[in-house]
Amino acid sequence: MFRLTKKTIKRILLGFSVVFAMFIVGAAIWVRGQLQEADPSFDAKVVRPAYTTVHPKVLIDEAHNNFHTAGGRYKPFATLLSNDGYQVVPNMEKFQSTALKGYDVLVIANALGAAFIFLPGADKPAFTEAECDEVRDWVRDGGSLLLIADHAPIGGANEILSKRFGVEMSKMHTFDFDKAHADLKNGGNAGWIIYSHENGLLGDHPITQGRDATERINSVTAFTGQSLKGPEGSAAFLRLADTAVDYDDKTNKEVSAAGRSQGIAFRFGKGKVVALGEAAMMTAQVTGSNKLKFGMNREGNDDKQLALNVMHWLSGLLDRE
Repeated sequence: MFRLTKKTIKRILLGFSVVFAMFIVGAAIWVRGQLQEADPSFDAKVVRPAYTTVHPKVLIDEAHNNFHTAGGRYKPFATLLSNDGYQVVPNMEKFQSTALKGYDVLVIANALGAAFIFLPGADKPAFTEAECDEVRDWVRDGGSLLLIADHAPIGGANEILSKRFGVEMSKMHTFDFDKAHADLKNGGNAGWIIYSHENGLLGDHPITQGRDATERINSVTAFTGQSLKGPEGSAAFLRLADTAVDYDDKTNKEVSAAGRSQGIAFRFGKGKVVALGEAAMMTAQVTGSNKLKFGMNREGNDDKQLALNVMHWLSGLLDRE
């Protein structure tokens, strides 16, 4: 007679949990596609603006079917940067040397291979080979790139660019069912992963330290993304636990995400790169009829300070490594 061991039972329950979480996430994505919007009540004020005399120029991409744009779901992020002293400009053209010239930081958030996330081809390359070469060369010559690519199908659309910098994208959905690592309260789920000093998942880096103790990051929440693996020498400041898994919704299979991350930073030539495997933590949004808050506006996280610190490191304000 077949006997179920505790380990087998645990894996079965985990499998059911993954499927259930995927159902919840899928439903949320469907709702968000219609109702997900920037939180108009989000407080984007900056107590101590970083730039008051000089104003670094930030280019936010809107030319590659981006799910997040400066005037749309990333408006809280764009407003926050403006209040911090940056000059924020939307990018409306394909990447070429003339488009990138004169900018300090390029932000790409959830570019897609199709006009909408549910359309066929959404996971196809969002950029041409020539565009990827232009961005790589621009960073190598001193530019700074913030590349943000969420869960499937978005990872597939951005992989063509991430490979130019040695960043490996899982192209799946990342979960952690350990209660010490997931925000399960008030509408949360196992994809809402908490990175903190308390649970040991928050790495030591100028991005998590800030300019002083008032800007120190204590806890970050990511809202269902994918896992990443950076190139040799990169710093993983949002480190996934050994209990984290990557789930493939096409094959209904999971693999361990141990040793991977959702936030990495590294230098590339004369420039810098920050790659994030989740997008909502850098903005403030609401979704559903109950206006569930997720992102910088969710109580109890330091995601707002994270957004500022990431940009401060990319713009050279935290150059002390």
